[in-house]
Amino acid sequence: MLVLAGVYLAVARLGLSLSTVGGNVSPVWPPTGVALAALILRGPLLWPGIFIGAFLATASTGVPLSVALGVAAGNTLATVLGAALTRRLRMGSDLSRIRDVVVLCVGAGAVCTGVSSLVGPLCLLLGGALPWELLGRAVWVWWVGDLMGVLVVAPPLLLLSRPTWPHRLGEAVALAGLTTVLGASVFLFRNAQPGFAHAASFLLFPMSAMAALRFGPRGAAAATLAISTVAIFGTVRGQGPFSSGNVAQDLLVLQLFVVVNAVTGQLLAAASEERRRAVEKLQLLATTVRGVHEGVFIAEVEGPGRLRTVFANEALSLLLGRPPEELVEQDPCKMYGEQDPRLCQRLNAALLAGESLCVEVTVPRKDGRLVSTEVLLSPVRATGGDVSHFVATHRDITATKELQARLVAAERVAAVGTLAAGVGHEINNPLAYLVLNLEAATRALSEGGMLGQRDAQSSVRGALEGAERIRLIVRDLQVFSRQGDQDRTLVDLNALVPPAVRIISHALRHRARLVEEFGPVPKVLGSEARLGQVLLNLLVNAMQAVPEGNPTLHEVRVRTSTDASGRARVDVVDTGMGISAQVMARIFEPFFTTKPTGEGTGLGLAICQQIVRTHGGELEVRSEEGKGSVFTVLLPAAPVQMEVPPRPVARGKPAVPSTGRRGRVLVVDDEPRLAQSMRLLLEPYHDVVMTTRGSEALALVSAGHRYDVILCDLQMPEVDGATLYRRLGVVAPELTRRMVFISGGAYTAETRDFIETVPNLVLEKPVRPEVLMASVDAALDTLAAQDEEDGPVVARAGGARH
Repeated sequence: MLVLAGVYLAVARLGLSLSTVGGNVSPVWPPTGVALAALILRGPLLWPGIFIGAFLATASTGVPLSVALGVAAGNTLATVLGAALTRRLRMGSDLSRIRDVVVLCVGAGAVCTGVSSLVGPLCLLLGGALPWELLGRAVWVWWVGDLMGVLVVAPPLLLLSRPTWPHRLGEAVALAGLTTVLGASVFLFRNAQPGFAHAASFLLFPMSAMAALRFGPRGAAAATLAISTVAIFGTVRGQGPFSSGNVAQDLLVLQLFVVVNAVTGQLLAAASEERRRAVEKLQLLATTVRGVHEGVFIAEVEGPGRLRTVFANEALSLLLGRPPEELVEQDPCKMYGEQDPRLCQRLNAALLAGESLCVEVTVPRKDGRLVSTEVLLSPVRATGGDVSHFVATHRDITATKELQARLVAAERVAAVGTLAAGVGHEINNPLAYLVLNLEAATRALSEGGMLGQRDAQSSVRGALEGAERIRLIVRDLQVFSRQGDQDRTLVDLNALVPPAVRIISHALRHRARLVEEFGPVPKVLGSEARLGQVLLNLLVNAMQAVPEGNPTLHEVRVRTSTDASGRARVDVVDTGMGISAQVMARIFEPFFTTKPTGEGTGLGLAICQQIVRTHGGELEVRSEEGKGSVFTVLLPAAPVQMEVPPRPVARGKPAVPSTGRRGRVLVVDDEPRLAQSMRLLLEPYHDVVMTTRGSEALALVSAGHRYDVILCDLQMPEVDGATLYRRLGVVAPELTRRMVFISGGAYTAETRDFIETVPNLVLEKPVRPEVLMASVDAALDTLAAQDEEDGPVVARAGGARH
C-alpha cells in the first residue's frame, strides 16, 4: 500500500509538471493507469495507497487540505469503480478478447474517469484554486488526462506484470528499434513542412499494428507506450507534427492521436488473439475428430431432406470398410442401406425438423458384413439462422449387443433354472403315468385274449395322454428357450400368458394362489420369445416376493387389458413383501439385488426393462412395503391388427392314409429309434427306406434311387437337413420339392434362416402319428396333381417313381 502511494506520488508529480489549467489540471495523467492496474492485479484493498498518494500530490500544489482531500477522494473513487466494473464484467487482465478491451476503454476509461473529472475540478472551484470560467476546460482536460492514463499506462502494467520473453526475440527487438527510431524522427525533430510531418506521423500506425499482430496485446501495449512517451516528450519541447507554440492546446490534440493509436492497437491485438485461439481450437477439434475412435461425418444441408457429406474421419472409414473418398460428396443416408421403414421415418423427421436424434442403426460394410452402431445425429445452426450442417457420430455397439444377447440368454436360463425343480416334477408325473400304462399294456398283451387286448388298448391310450402332457410342457419351455429370436411378428399376449403360467404354477402353488384374468388386448409387434421371457421373469419375481408357508393368504394375479391410450397392458400383481422406497430407486439397475448370494443375478428386471423398451413400451412398478407390488408392461398396439398366416401344417387326419396310393418314402434321421418308429408307422401303407445319415441319403439318390416323399431331420451331424436340401438341388432338383422337414428346435441362426425361407413343410418334434401320416398323404397328393399337369408319362429309375 505504501509502495503504491509512493509510486502514485512520483508519477503524479510528473503529470503535474505538464499541467495546463490552473497549475493543477494536466492532460497527461499516468497515475490513473497506475492506480487502476494496481487494483485490478492486487485487489481493491489497496485503495488507501491511492488516496494517500493523490492527497500528497494535490497538497504539494499549495491548495487547502480540504481541497486536497476532495480531489484525492474523487481520484480514488474513479479507480475503485473502474476496478470493480472490470471484475464485475469478468475482464481478463491479459486483454486477449475484444470485450476485455472494450470494458477497459469504455467502462473503466471513458465512464468511470468521469467521476474524478467532475469531483476534482469542483473541489478546486469550491476551494478557490480554480476560477469559475475555467471549470469547463478543467473538466475536459482532467477527463482526457485520466483517459490517457487508462489507455496508455494501464495495459503495459497489466500485461507486463508477469513478464515473458517473446518467442521471436530478434523480430521483437528489431520492431521495437524501428518503432523508436521512426517515433523519434517524427516527434523529436522540427520540420519545416508541417503537412509532411503530419503525414509521417501516420507511419506509426502500421508499426503499432505490426506489433499487435505479431506479438499480441503485449506488443500493442509496449508500442503504444513507446510512441506515446516519445510523442508527449517531443510535443512538450515544441517539436513534432502537433506543435503549434501552444503547449496546452498541442497536448490536447496529441491525446486524440494517442487514444486512437492505443485503442486501435489493443483491438487489433485482441482480434488477432481471438482468431489465433479459434484457429487452435479448430485445429484441435479437427485433430480430435480425425483421431477419435468413434466414426464421425459432417454433412451439409443442400435442401429439404437432402444432405451432402463434407467430412468423414478415419474411424468411420474403418467402421464401414470404405476409403474416405467414397464417403465424401455422397448422400450419407445411402450408407445405411435398407432399414426399418419406421427408422427411416424418424431420420427424415429429424432432418426436416432440425432436431437431434439418437438411434441404433445396422450399417452394411463394403464386404457385406453388418455392424450395429449407435448414431447420434446433431444439427449445426448458423448464427441465428437455419440448420446448415448435421454431425453424426457412430459408436460400434456390435460387441455390446452380443454381450446384451448373452446376458439376456443367461437370465433366461437362470429364470428357467429357478423353476427347474417344479418343471421336473411336472414332467415326472406324466412320465410315471406313461411308464405305468406301458407296463400294464405289456402285461395285458402277454396274457392274451380279448380281455387282455382291451386292457392293453386302454393302457396305451393312457400312455398317449401322458406323452401328450410331456409334449405340452416341452413346447412351453421352447417358447422361453429360443436363442436369438429377434424376428418381429404379431403376438397375442392372451396366448402368451398361459405357457408362462403353466411353467411357474407348480413352484408357485406352495406360496400363493395363481389367478389369470384375461381381457381384450390388442396384438403387439414383437418377439414372442423375448416378451415371454419378460412375463416369466416378472412371475418369478412375484413368486420370490411371496413368503412360503401359507398359500391361502397370498395371491399372484396376471391380468391383461387395454389402457386408455390403446396400448396392450399386462399387470403382474403379488401380495408379497413389497419394495421399500430406497430399493425402488435401484430395482432396474443391472446386478443390483436384495436376494442372498446365489439366489439372484440382479439382471432380471434390468433385462425386462431393456426388452420392453426395445419393443417401444414401458415397464412400470407400483409397490407399498408390506402390501405387495404391481409390475405393469405397456406395449404399443401393432399398426395392423391382422392374423399372421401360420406355416401350413397337416392337422387332425387319422393315422390311416386318406388315399389308397402307396408311395416310396425315404426317412432320414440321426436318431435310430425315432427313424425306426417312423418306419414302423408308415410301412403298412408305404414302401419305406430308412437311413440315419444325410451322406447315405445323398449316396442313394446319386445311385439313381428316387422317392415320392423324403422325411428329413434338420439337426444332424456332418450333413444336416439344410445341407442335404442344397445338395439335392444340384443332384436331383425335383426331389427338393418332395422334402418334409422335422425339427426338434432351431438352435442356430443358419437353421432359423433356413426354416423361414424354405417353402417346404416343417413339422415340430414330437410329431403326432396322425400328423405325420397326413403330411405324407399331402405330399403324395401334391405329387399326383403335378403328374396330372405334366401328362401321363411316368418314368422309372431303379424301380422308383419320380
